[in-house]
Order: sequence, then C-alpha cells, then structure tokens
Amino acid sequence: MGGMSDSPAPLADPHLVYDPVAGDGPKDVVILGSTGSIGTQAIDLVLRNPDRFTVTGLSANGGRVALLAEQAHRLRVRTVAVAREDVVPELREALAARYGTGEPLPEILAGPEAATQVAASDCHTVLNGITGSIGLAPTLAALEAGRTLALANKESLIVGGPLVKALAKPGQIIPVDSEHAALFQALAGGTRADVRKLVVTASGGPFRGRGKEELARVTVEDALAHPTWAMGPVITINSATLVNKGLEVIEAHLLYDIPFDRIEVVVHPQSYVHSMVEFTDGSTLAQATPPDMRGPIAIGLGWPERVPDAAPAFDWSKASTWEFFPLDEEAFPAVGLARHVGELAGTAPAVFNAANEECVEAFLAGTLPYLGIMETVTRVVQEHGTPRAGTSLTVADVLEAEAWARARARELAAQTAEARA
Repeated sequence: MGGMSDSPAPLADPHLVYDPVAGDGPKDVVILGSTGSIGTQAIDLVLRNPDRFTVTGLSANGGRVALLAEQAHRLRVRTVAVAREDVVPELREALAARYGTGEPLPEILAGPEAATQVAASDCHTVLNGITGSIGLAPTLAALEAGRTLALANKESLIVGGPLVKALAKPGQIIPVDSEHAALFQALAGGTRADVRKLVVTASGGPFRGRGKEELARVTVEDALAHPTWAMGPVITINSATLVNKGLEVIEAHLLYDIPFDRIEVVVHPQSYVHSMVEFTDGSTLAQATPPDMRGPIAIGLGWPERVPDAAPAFDWSKASTWEFFPLDEEAFPAVGLARHVGELAGTAPAVFNAANEECVEAFLAGTLPYLGIMETVTRVVQEHGTPRAGTSLTVADVLEAEAWARARARELAAQTAEARA
C-alpha cells in the first residue's frame, strides 16, 4: 500500500458529503433516462418517499411518449426534455390529455442537447440513468452546474474520465451501479490507506461455465435471457459478453483511484453480494442485498442518509447458498481487454465502448455472431493503437475517437456479415 495516501483523491468517497443546497425539505431531483429501467425504478422510489424527494425535471429519448407524459403528470415536474424533436407534438398532446383544463403544462425541451440543458437546471441532485456514451455531456453539465451527480451512466465516466475528474468536487459523485454502490458502502468501513483490493462481482451472465466452442452457437434470444437481472437489451448483451464487467473495472479504477492490478473480478451467480473491499488486515467487507436496483438508486439519491425500505431485504430464516468462482478470461476476454484500454487511457476507453455499442447493435440485428462482438471490438482497439502521451483529453477528442470507432466497427461487422452470407 506504500504511497497510496499521496495519490489523487478518489472521485467517490463515502466519507465526504457534497451538499450543494442546504435545507431541511425534500431534495429536488432531475432524472435523466426516466423511461428506462433505472429511471422507472427511481420514480417508484420517489413516489414512495415524497417527504424526501421532489422531481423537478425528466429527460428521455422519446420512444415511450405516453409513459413520459404519465411520469411528468404524476410527479408534477417543471421541465420535460426529449431527445427526438419529431415526437414533440405527440408529447404535447399526451401531456394536455393528462393535465386539467387551464393547468399549466411543463416546459418542453427538445433535441440532442435537451438532456444536457435539464441536467444543468436548478436542483440538488441529477440522476444520470441514460444508457451509452451520449450521457457524457449531461454528466459534465451537472458537475459544472454544481449538482450532486448520482451516476448510473458508467459510460460517461469511462469515455471522459479526465474530463469528469477535472470538474468533480470531492463527494460530488455518488455511484449508482450496483457494484460501485456496493464498493462505496464497503469503503465506508475503513480508511483509504487500509484498502488492499476491490473485488467486483459478476453474475457470469447466461453463459457461465460455457467454453468458447459452445459460445459460437449462441443466439440473440439466449443472450437476452439473463438469469438474475431485468435490464435493457444493450446492458443485457454486455452482461452476457462481460463487457459490462470490463467497463465496471475501468469505472472502479476512476471512481476510487485503485490501480487495475488491485481490482479483481469474481463470478457470483446469485448476485447477492454486489462487490467487496479487502483491507490490509485480511478482512473483507461485502455489501449484500437481493438483486434490486432500487437499493443503489436510494444510495445515490439519499446519501449520507439511507431510505427505509428502499428495496427488499433477505429473509434469513430461509436457507440459501452463495457461490463464488474465478473468471474464465479465455471464454470471456472482455475484462482483460477493458483493463488494457483502461491502462492506455486517453481515447482508448471511448474507442472500446463505442465499438462495442455498434457490435451489440449488429448482434441484436442478427448480422454479427456472438463471438464476433469481442473479435470486432478487439480489432478496432488494436487498430486505434496507443493514445498520444502527454496530451490533454478534450470532448472533441472523445467524439472524434468514437466516430472513428463506430465507423470502423460497422465496416468490420459488415465484412463479417458478407463472409457469412
């Protein structure tokens, strides 16, 4: 552990509380990605705790207009942001149908920058539940505006790590990923200098125990059948390939400033233990709850206070078995590749993430086989090479690297599809 106390301060520290707005009333919250899995569960939590939270703004892509209008009406928000400008007439009509005659409708923001605008609006906490690297601009906007950031959008931290770290104040980011919320809570049990290792758990996805030959026959339906968690299709496929776990290793490194060689992944099929911290005295603190994202969301919105009955607890009167297995890195090379791009830093994580997003889309469309996802991502990362040393990362650098990676991944996926035809 020598010298660890002299290293940069971590982005997420449970011992530090950043409170941008003092007051005894409910926290004003903005929810980005409100119609997705994280957003809908966050709204359930808010509606059950009106004395703790008030939602002032919502953002969504625009694919579920009726749900967005229902959410806005139930929460009585000031602002609704939607990325797709073409759905604004439908959204306005859906809102008008729910609100009473003469009752003012919420402000509507539309377009690619809408989520970024609402992220910078007047509130205490911004929950970023957007999926994908498009969450980077809202993350930066929330931090720059001085909001507490409850971060479920891991991609924004991964692709823009130095940008996020330059803006975030101590205690300003609270992680919402189940694994990182678990590490956050376990780290509260000791000092930073006493940490020996972070242990990130993985369910193993639907293909735990299968070798590479068996994985060659995987279908989209197989990959979407996650044994533990109910998530969107992109995250579910990332869980099947373990790309999600690779991204979480990079995220853990950036959040807690622990070197990659001291971040371990272990397979835990039951998904009861969400992650662990091993301390220098040999003790390990594990954070455990039944699989339910409302617990991590409650940590993100409520910290340093806990929200009673946020999620179900264990029934300790019933017998249960908890298993742990080493990760098969040959069958699931995503974690090793993620460590590699994390150590390269610069634009490499953005290239890894963008190429993967394109490959997952191709797999879901049936044009790229399951094993082709990681084969293509690996090739794109290799072609990208090592980021230039000594240069400062900018948003333009990230966007340029992502654009190149997406285009190259699409080219390679198309070549694969032609070869299989």
